[in-house]
Order: sequence, then structure tokens, then C-alpha cells
Amino acid sequence: MKNKPSYALQSVDHALQLAVILQVEGPQTVSAVARRLGVARSTAHRLLAMLVYRDFARQGADRRYFPGPVISLESGQSDLSAVLREISMPHLQVLVDRVGESANVMVLAGDHIRFIASVESSQAFRVGNREGMVLAAHLTSGGKAMLAELSASARAELYDVERWEGRDAERPDLQSLEREMVTIRRQGFAINRDRTETGVTAIGRVVRIQDRIGAAVAVSMPTVRFQGARLSDLVSALAVAARDIEHSLGDALEARLRQTQRTAT
Repeated sequence: MKNKPSYALQSVDHALQLAVILQVEGPQTVSAVARRLGVARSTAHRLLAMLVYRDFARQGADRRYFPGPVISLESGQSDLSAVLREISMPHLQVLVDRVGESANVMVLAGDHIRFIASVESSQAFRVGNREGMVLAAHLTSGGKAMLAELSASARAELYDVERWEGRDAERPDLQSLEREMVTIRRQGFAINRDRTETGVTAIGRVVRIQDRIGAAVAVSMPTVRFQGARLSDLVSALAVAARDIEHSLGDALEARLRQTQRTAT
């Protein structure tokens, strides 16, 4: 049995309870949350607003609150993400040193991506650390690169109208998305220019884990510094980084498997 800490912060406890309620029970109204937590409506509203701000919740068109992308991440993904982050960091640093721009690794979680590793450029005018952020996959360079590797039926399921209840304005046009996917598969990389943040351009490439799409690596820069003449060098650098991450991660996973087998015997 767990004992409640003597130093427990009630607001933190309420926020954690609320995150679990959304994850397990689904959409909630402000009134329902106030009743469940035994707090005033104004307090419930402030708690929900903070969860929305941190991507633990999202508000639908009907004013109900739904589980956000952070608590909608697939179970079992966190362990692999931790290994991937550890493996990726030195390769990201090499990539940053080579291209002079910030670099990130991200994983796909449903129709969102989550940044799990980030190394900033040393330039004064640069894209900042994105680690921990959650963004719509169809808008980001790495997200689009990973989506392009899925089957058309898998993408159709991700962007099915019913799944996007309350988010209709954010749902991409599937026909336009499919045309973009064809281009991305052909060229082997994706570009996000000002779609997630005005003034930021990013190029992303898939990282495969044991022949499966596991992640993506991307470089991001101020749009004013992105020129077509740089694209070839950036894509080449991304290809090398993706290859090196794949090799290092493969070695790490094999080592873990051997260790598990030795322990089992």
C-alpha cells in the first residue's frame, strides 16, 4: 500500500489525478472534473488549461477535454525511447558540428511525434531545444518522413474523421497528404517550412529500428538561413546520421538481447 507523502502538493496531486482520469475514462467537462476532484469550477478550469498547455489534454469543439498526445503515447515505447535517446545524442552532436544547425530525434506516437533528443547549434541565431515537445506528425519533417513509410490504409486509419472528433480544423486533407507522401518516398526526406513555427525550416529522414520505422532524425534552422543550394549537403549529412544511429542502436539492442538470454539461462 502506498502512503501519501507528507509534503504532497495538492495542486500537483489534482493534476496527476486529472491526467489519469482523461487517459482511462476519456473526455471530461469542466463541471465533471470539478465534481470528481472536489474543487471549484475555476480551479478545474485552471488545471485543465495547464494540462492543455503541456499536451496532456486537448479541448474539443464541444468544449470537453480529451486525452492529449503525451498521455496517448503507445505503452512500452518509453523504454526504447530512453535507449534511442542515449544512442542518438553523440550522433546528433556530430551532425550539428557538420551542418552548423540544431538537430533532433523524434518518435511517432499515433498522429503526433515526440522529440526525445535534441542538440542545439552553437550559432547565436538558432532553433532551440525541442526535447519533450509534441507536435502533429503531418506538419513536421520527421513526422512526415515516418508517415510516408506507413501503408496508405494505416494513414487512412490515423486520419479517419471519427478519430479527429473535436479537431476537424486540424485534420489534414487525406488526398493532399497522400500526394505529399509519394514525393517524400521518392526523394527519401521531408521538409517542413514554417508549418509548425513561423521562421523555422526543418529537413527530416527516417531512422529504422530492426527494419521497422522507429524514429526520424531532423535538422532545423531559421528559414532565412535555408537555401536550396544547402539541401544536398543537409540531406547527405542526415543520411549519414540516420545510418550511424541505426547501426549503434542495432548493436545496443543485440547486446541487451544477449544479456537477457544469459540472465534467463
